[in-house]
Amino acid sequence: MDSAAFDYDLPPGAIAQHPLEVRDSARLLVDRGPFAATEHRIVRDLAGLLEPGDLIVVNTTRVLPARLPLRRATGGSAEVLLLEPVGRGASGSTWEALVRPSRKLAPGSVLVTPDGGDELSVVVGEDLGEGRRHIELCTDGDELDVLARHGVMPLPPYITERLEDPSRYQTVFAQRPASAAAPTAGLHLTDDVFASLAARGVERADVELVVGLGTFRPIATERVEDHVMHSETYNVPAATMEACLRTKEAGGRVVAIGTTAVRALESAATTGSLAGRTDLFISGDHQFRIVDRLLTNFHLPRSSLLVMIDSFVGPRWRELYAEALGEQYRFLSFGDAMLLTRHDLWTDR
Repeated sequence: MDSAAFDYDLPPGAIAQHPLEVRDSARLLVDRGPFAATEHRIVRDLAGLLEPGDLIVVNTTRVLPARLPLRRATGGSAEVLLLEPVGRGASGSTWEALVRPSRKLAPGSVLVTPDGGDELSVVVGEDLGEGRRHIELCTDGDELDVLARHGVMPLPPYITERLEDPSRYQTVFAQRPASAAAPTAGLHLTDDVFASLAARGVERADVELVVGLGTFRPIATERVEDHVMHSETYNVPAATMEACLRTKEAGGRVVAIGTTAVRALESAATTGSLAGRTDLFISGDHQFRIVDRLLTNFHLPRSSLLVMIDSFVGPRWRELYAEALGEQYRFLSFGDAMLLTRHDLWTDR
């Protein structure tokens, strides 16, 4: 497949720069295929759009304040984006990270906080390509506490406005701090939405996929098939997989909240391993074994996430995106959402 097939015109004004004041007031474009009219609802309506016996699955990962503004020995600025821990070094934990300016930093270079304090420093290690480096994170005190004081939320570069409340880049159900980006579809859900789902007879199950480079690295190759997915850590508890299988056997549908939940579930089903690392690239005629419906935000052109949507609903995504743009939906991380049904479940009745 030519990656140009996943391009579309995204006006800058359509990119949401801030979250809505009320999480579950985001708009929701509901699609059940070409034989049914699309609906324009809000996320708060989700329970009424699902059926008793359905199951929603959420990614409980929590975002780290993983972007570290630092200073080089020359006085110039530097930045480290922590991707994932890979072990322990002589003075602290070792991480894979995106480092800027990577080309100007020889292995062994030490980066410090702008105030020159000794609570946190970074020793730059080997070059892994694509701006990635191994780094050693040296902290004086509990690592998470130090990151909370010196790190900032790793908002995508297309968000240029300041986020006043960092908690708005966390889901209300976030648990273990680990990710370099939020599972953004889950940002819309609230305790009230969960309560209405429970009252409707829709159960919830959890997975974890640690969001890193595999999720947000754009496709830079001419052929989609040549895109290399970086692996990410996932965990699907046995109880979650059992709930998914039980739901499907009973005629209910498994509804993934976000593409990262899809990737965790489909990785487990494809490999037979409930936990590990996955470089699964969902594209083309991927056979979805678990996920029947998907609540997801609108994604960047030429992204692996958009390729996944194409695999889920086929080229119909173009019609849906055009309709959303025409109806002035808000796009990307802080934007609105879609509720999609897998293409082989469409019916003309």
